[in-house]
Amino acid sequence: MSDMNNAMVEKYRNSFLSEVEANVEEGEWVKMCMQCGVCAGSCPLGDAWEHTPQKIFMMIRAGKREEVLASDSMWMCTSCYNCIVRCPRELPITHIMHGLAHYAKRLGLVPQNQPTAKFAQLFWDNLMKKGRVNELKLGMALYFMNGFGEGVKVAMKNQKLGMNMIKTKRMNPMEIMGGHAVKDLSGFHKVIKKAEELEEARIAKHGG
Repeated sequence: MSDMNNAMVEKYRNSFLSEVEANVEEGEWVKMCMQCGVCAGSCPLGDAWEHTPQKIFMMIRAGKREEVLASDSMWMCTSCYNCIVRCPRELPITHIMHGLAHYAKRLGLVPQNQPTAKFAQLFWDNLMKKGRVNELKLGMALYFMNGFGEGVKVAMKNQKLGMNMIKTKRMNPMEIMGGHAVKDLSGFHKVIKKAEELEEARIAKHGG
């Protein structure tokens, strides 16, 4: 476990709910869940979840810290917002799921080789280089993230999709040379740095 995780365990020894409320985006809404299950029934990936949203909320209130934060469940959220639209109490469920995933990452508790987490990091690294996404390089990184052999198989399987993207000018083969950046890359990086500083200040305010 990371030092930060150990510190959080010590600080919130008797209340995982309080920890979530203080450190997770929109975490203060968790206690409002009435366990109706509409979120699970509305989710297009509901059957694939280890723990559905309402179950995660119940587990948080029951103090099952490690089971929640080390779970693969919140990484399954695709941000379709069906759950938010249909929740009778209008809980910001999507934001809570992303908040839990982000918090688990900060604590070093993301399941090993979690595909969504790996893709998120690939996307971020790609974006930060030029200030815009290089779709060709992102696609290649995604295909080959589990090794060269697996990458070749995935690329061959999706070659028709790649050709269609090139034909419709959604992807430029010349982007492999580096691609073009936003006009003010330095300004873009300053905006990102400021956002990170604000987030760090918010975390520090809550003692996280």
